[in-house]
Amino acid sequence: MTEESTNTEPARMAGRREWLGLTVLALPTLLLSLDMSVLYIALPNLSADLGAGGTEQLWIMDIYGFMIAGFLITMGTLGDRIGRRKLLMIGASAFGIASVLAAYSPNVEALIIARALLGIAGATLMPSTLALISNMFNDPHQRGVAISVWISCFMGGMTVGPLVGGALLENFWWGSAFLLGVPVMVLLLISAPILLPEYRDPDGGRLDLISVALSLGAILPIIYGLKELAKSGLDGRSGAAIVIGLVVGVVFVRRQKVLTSPLLDLRLFSNPLFTGAVGLSLFGCILWAGTFLLVTLYLQLVLGLSPLASGLWLVPMNLGLVIATMTAPFLAQRLRPGYVMAGGMAITTVGLLLLTQVDSVGGLPLVVTGLVLACTGVGPISSLGNGVILASAPPEKAGSASSISETAAELGFALGVAVLGTIGAAVYRSRLSDSLDGLPAEAVSATRESIAGADAAAAQLPDQLGADLLAAARDAFTDGLNVVAGISAALFLILAVITAVLFRHLPRVADPKAAGDHPDEVDAGTADAETAPDSALAADESPTAETPNRQETASESRVNSQDG
Repeated sequence: MTEESTNTEPARMAGRREWLGLTVLALPTLLLSLDMSVLYIALPNLSADLGAGGTEQLWIMDIYGFMIAGFLITMGTLGDRIGRRKLLMIGASAFGIASVLAAYSPNVEALIIARALLGIAGATLMPSTLALISNMFNDPHQRGVAISVWISCFMGGMTVGPLVGGALLENFWWGSAFLLGVPVMVLLLISAPILLPEYRDPDGGRLDLISVALSLGAILPIIYGLKELAKSGLDGRSGAAIVIGLVVGVVFVRRQKVLTSPLLDLRLFSNPLFTGAVGLSLFGCILWAGTFLLVTLYLQLVLGLSPLASGLWLVPMNLGLVIATMTAPFLAQRLRPGYVMAGGMAITTVGLLLLTQVDSVGGLPLVVTGLVLACTGVGPISSLGNGVILASAPPEKAGSASSISETAAELGFALGVAVLGTIGAAVYRSRLSDSLDGLPAEAVSATRESIAGADAAAAQLPDQLGADLLAAARDAFTDGLNVVAGISAALFLILAVITAVLFRHLPRVADPKAAGDHPDEVDAGTADAETAPDSALAADESPTAETPNRQETASESRVNSQDG
């Protein structure tokens, strides 16, 4: 049985079932972040057990992210076509099976294959859960709170991941880290049919396999090239990969323009709110990722903290992000969302400016304070930005919109690590140039390569000479962190101004409890005629891309879980 409703009906407020369903949607989000953070702790153990070399370790770590980034667009659109709950359950089943394969991998090759399967399965989870949140929570305020819970669960997994990983490795073998996903996915498979409704677009058309291949051919080489650029600098391999990805990307875009049922509906980008929010996510991730990479290396290679200790010192940062993310929807009831996001970026700028003052000795308190402020400021971007992306897209395109948001974040992180990481490395080598005189050629080469190489080279030198080399390398690396933090601070401030201007017409979020008393309030996240007058997508699909009474359009089927 299929129910259809038009957007002339009153907005449906989420009830107990939707909020219970949100706990189900939070499970895979929590698991994905746990899976990523636990692996960092388990990597030394599994490498020793399986005999993984340096290159193989990189593939074990990177193949997961490659597959997620490559398949996000495909999976988001596939969920729109076959049903978002159905895709979520298929992905959960595949993730559980791949987790078992990874846990009991007999060799490195088997583990890399299992990690690739985990990435493909993981690509189904994020767009499915975010799209279902968009469908289940029609009221913008409730939707904002739900998105904040979703993001907070992801950060919660990142926070407890090192602790869980450390406890597991103290008592079990490295494969136990992968088995965390099995009971979580079993619980999801049991509860999803009961608590989650089904949504799909019956007019979505067939999935274009050529477009799927082209999207993979565009995204995977670009991500690979950017990672190689961050590790080894610009060379023929990284440059060729990026160029190939860009060329295939152009072919992909041209094909989407002529298809009746494209894999990626480019009309979404005709809405300036949608395009602006996606761009905000992309550039925010670029600036944050590069700085965060250098900070984590600083904690371990400059201050000498263990991975577990470093993870513990990052807990306050994650808590700041969770608090800010949960608070942002309520601030958006008092202030325009654009101003809330811009204010958050201003706070991030202050935190990054603190990082420009860090030195190589005793800088931990300043680093933690700067990280807390910087991450707290990012919170409103995460929750309100995703809310704008979902609200600016028609309900039947929620899966595609979610996948675009996630892909922008993945590309942003890769770009940030590559570009800002390269700048940090250039500063490091420049500052070291006067400190390498009189050292053996091998020590000079290793030290110029990275601060980790300097650590290894210092261990082979006489005590005083090694200590001097290590101190110089730490000072040089800290200078690189200072410069990158300064660049990020300046660009975040510019981004704050752009955000305040671009989203200045986005109205406050109406409190659903007070909506009856204040009928003049308009819900934030609506792409109305004033904010998106030329939206081709709005013109084609509905009177507006989003109205205060946001409902499913007649072109989307909503299948209740009782009937599905």
